[in-house]
Formats: sequence, C-alpha cells, structure tokens
Amino acid sequence: MKNIVILISGRGSNMQAIVRAARSEQWPCRIAAVISNRADAEGLQFAAQHGIPAEVVVSKSFATRDAFDAALQSVIDRFEPDLIVLAGFMRILTPKFVEHYAGRMLNIHPSLLPSFPGLATHRQALAAGVKVHGATVHFVTAELDHGPIVAQAVVPVLPADNEQSLAERILVEEHKIYPQAVKWFVEGRLSIDNGVVRIADEPQLV
Repeated sequence: MKNIVILISGRGSNMQAIVRAARSEQWPCRIAAVISNRADAEGLQFAAQHGIPAEVVVSKSFATRDAFDAALQSVIDRFEPDLIVLAGFMRILTPKFVEHYAGRMLNIHPSLLPSFPGLATHRQALAAGVKVHGATVHFVTAELDHGPIVAQAVVPVLPADNEQSLAERILVEEHKIYPQAVKWFVEGRLSIDNGVVRIADEPQLV
C-alpha cells in the first residue's frame, strides 16, 4: 500500500481525477494528504470533503525558495510518501527538493514535451502553427518541465481554436492520462532506463 501526497495551488482538477480514480478502482494506495501553497486553493475543500488531510504551507510567508521548500518538505515527509504528485502546483522547486524525491515525483504539463515548456503553452502552440498539441506526464527533475516521460495525450489543433478551447480539450485528456500514470506507479510498473520510462506489461506494437 503506497502513500501519495498531492500538491496543488488552485482547484486541483487533476487531483480530483486521481482521487476519484484511486477510490473507484481501488488502487493499492492511500491519498495521504493534499498540500497547497495557497490557503484559498479550492482543492483543499475537495480534500476535506473526501476525508483527506489538507495542509497549507503558504509560499509568500517565506523569504526564499529554499526556506519554503524546506518547510514544505518537512510537512510532506510527515506523511511518509512513496509518491509526490504535482497537480497544478505553481511553484518552481529547488534542485535540493527535487533530489530528495528523485524517482518518486510526477508532474503533468500542458504540452507535448519537450515542445513548449514553461507557461502559456497553448499560446505558444497556436503561434507556432502546430497541427497537434497535448499533455505530458513526466518524472520531475531539476530542469524545468523536463524529465523522463511517462505518458502523453495528443489532441488536434482545430482552425477555430483559441487558447481556452484548446486548453479545455487538453484538460479532458489530462484527467485520463494522469490517473493512469499514477496507477502504473503504485502498481510498481514504472522504471527508468537511461532516462527512458519503461512500463511493465505494456502491450507492444508489432
């Protein structure tokens, strides 16, 4: 039985998708805590309503990133996590923090990495004129929006798309691939081989 700690900054829609999937499918895990860097994050209410311990470590209360990350790590480690899930957690984490959870921290990014890292990914995609866009679940490394890729979802970019319409369609796919990636982790099916994620028992294309 693995312990999962989920970090959020807002409504945590991916957090909600993971919680619902874990409980409905009875994964071999426990959502040990939901932690936010903002006291007004809507996702904290969802966690409380579902009996999940909800904690707040307010990032603005700390003078430096190092100080915040140290405080956050202290709270996280109380729950003895096997996996940290970043679900709309809007903080750039320090290398020391990332190293502490190396190989056991996942993030989802709204683009087909390595394309369009950083912010405003949908705007970047539309400006570049790409024909497909999507989302990526990856292990977190010290390099922003990089790290071994676990899963990706692809959506077509339609002629009438704007940032909002594209984001809405991609979010639907995020709610599918992020729970799937977390499930693979808690089932012990993920391994990293020279920077490439391998999924045990994954069907092979012939």
